[in-house]
Amino acid sequence: MAITQAMCTSFKTQLLTGTHDFTNGTGDTFKVALFTSSATLDATTTAYSTSNEVTGTGYTAGGNTLTNVTPTSSGTTAFTDFADTTWSTATITARGALIYNSTEADAAVVVLDFGSDKTSTAGDFTIQFPTADASNAIIRIA
Repeated sequence: MAITQAMCTSFKTQLLTGTHDFTNGTGDTFKVALFTSSATLDATTTAYSTSNEVTGTGYTAGGNTLTNVTPTSSGTTAFTDFADTTWSTATITARGALIYNSTEADAAVVVLDFGSDKTSTAGDFTIQFPTADASNAIIRIA
């Protein structure tokens, strides 16, 4: 089993069919769910599933709802990002995460690989997204 960071291939196709709406405040609802090292997540992931999802105090299946950063562009790159998200007073261990569109049948967007197990014990578990710019945003189309 492995988690490999990637933009999901199905997401790329769905962008071309207009499936996802990243409009801040009026678009689709995007969520992030945490997974254990037993999960298999990669570019071929097509949808959120509870298989090998984290369990523990302060975590609810399905994960957190994300706050979208308004899509924009710089030079020839379009990008969007999300505000950081936190599970408060959580006791959990996660190896990675899946960002998915809960409005559109839980369609997979991006797999995040934390590089190793990350743990919180009765504390905050935070995903800090990179700077929302053409070089660093979590979702970039060049």
